[in-house]
Amino acid sequence: MTKETQTIAETAKAQMRKGVLEYCIMLIIGNNEAYASDIIEEMKTSHLLVVEGTLYPLLTRLKNEGLLQYQWIESQQGPPRKYFKLTDKGIDYLQALENGWNDLVQSVEKVKKTKNK
Repeated sequence: MTKETQTIAETAKAQMRKGVLEYCIMLIIGNNEAYASDIIEEMKTSHLLVVEGTLYPLLTRLKNEGLLQYQWIESQQGPPRKYFKLTDKGIDYLQALENGWNDLVQSVEKVKKTKNK
């Protein structure tokens, strides 16, 4: 693979990651209420890097849309922390994202199978 092709591929992969970022964050919060640092760490563990400058505006938008709520919880390690959890509307939204993801994966798999015939 040429350096130019590799650069183009890296750009495409970055765009794909951005496309699933909201879904992954909703999944993390849906599993258990989460502090922003917990979300960043979980994403990092999953090899999906996200920085605070991207995460906080996204969390604010999701909260403003009524998909998330938060509560302040005292911390033994400093000031209180804001923990996010899904609202009922957020749970419905996450289910819609899950359905959309599953449909997309099935469609891509069909295309891949057609290509390999």
